[in-house]
Amino acid sequence: MTTAEELELPVARKCPFAPPEEYTQIREEQPITRVKIPDGKEAWVVSRHQDVRTVLNDRRFSSDRFNPNFPILVKGGNVFRQTNAERTMITMDAPEHGPARKSVLSEFTVKRVNAMRPRIQEIVDGLIDEILASDKPVDLVEKLSLPVPSLVICELLGVPYSEHDFFQENTAKILKRTVSFEERRAAFERVRGYLDQLITTKEADPGDDLLGRQIVKLREEGNYEHGAVLGLSFLLLVAGHETTANMISLGTVGLLQNPSQLETIKADPGKTLDAVEELLRYFTIVDTATARVAVEDVELDGVTIRSGEGVLALGYTANWDPAVFDEPSKLDITRGARHHVAFGFGPHQCLGQNLARAELQIVFDTLFRRIPSLRLAVDVDDLPFKEDASIYGLYRLPVTW
Repeated sequence: MTTAEELELPVARKCPFAPPEEYTQIREEQPITRVKIPDGKEAWVVSRHQDVRTVLNDRRFSSDRFNPNFPILVKGGNVFRQTNAERTMITMDAPEHGPARKSVLSEFTVKRVNAMRPRIQEIVDGLIDEILASDKPVDLVEKLSLPVPSLVICELLGVPYSEHDFFQENTAKILKRTVSFEERRAAFERVRGYLDQLITTKEADPGDDLLGRQIVKLREEGNYEHGAVLGLSFLLLVAGHETTANMISLGTVGLLQNPSQLETIKADPGKTLDAVEELLRYFTIVDTATARVAVEDVELDGVTIRSGEGVLALGYTANWDPAVFDEPSKLDITRGARHHVAFGFGPHQCLGQNLARAELQIVFDTLFRRIPSLRLAVDVDDLPFKEDASIYGLYRLPVTW
């Protein structure tokens, strides 16, 4: 097998239900080690659960994607590297990061998300009505996985849902590692251009949506910047539908492949949130919890990471760390896996995690209650998994009942 020093990340998943062997080998043999990345440079990879959490919670590791040493896992570079005026909270460190996150945090509290639940339920029921009225088999990605989070985030942001095909087509290109840098950059600019115009329109007449409320709030505080809201809108739009959509598809497959686990939540929907946490851990749709660059020399478990060196926090192996999760290869919704790092950890932990949990819970409860005989229409080995994308998932999910 390739040694860690010869390995280039990311590694494609050969099995949808387990990390690549190379990742497991790193965690077991060289949990903090150097690897190659697509731009030809090297970066540290941190693979154990505790070490990943340490890196993500330590201010000596920076989130600044403008740093030339920040590790990028796609060839050609980072298409998201905008102008400084459009920097988003995920690119910021303290003290900038706290105020930027706090400004929008109230939109994603448990209380605010609970108030959205009836509308999410309405969306899910409407889509399942359409599924039940359709000819079989049905592509669940097209009919449910993508529309649910897309509708929710579009309504939340005040973006017309009629543009969802445009956003999904271009987002897919941005996130696909096999697409050239030039194509990914062009897709990014198309989405950015649309949002730029949308925000200009909202500036003249802010509506009662997240972007409108941000414009009003920041103006009242005297620190409104068009570019900052543009960056925020892009971040939330992309993150708000692509990740949850993939988890709906993968979670459905995971439950169908583990019928005893599925029967547990059918019998007691109160256990669905536990199932959601376990599915998030089990699939870990983004291999690296995120990347960082050291801004000071840091000693971690006897290894010195020098200032200016890039670090990849390998969330997939962290979430399958047997020192933390007994029998990690087993899907077990009773394990109580809330200390996973599928949403990251520390100050940059996923802003929209409460919304994602609510969407997943409502989808799984409703889908299996209303279509209890749901099953795959093809063998699992014939499903088109996203082995070439930065966010793992499924391109299509044919189901029948």
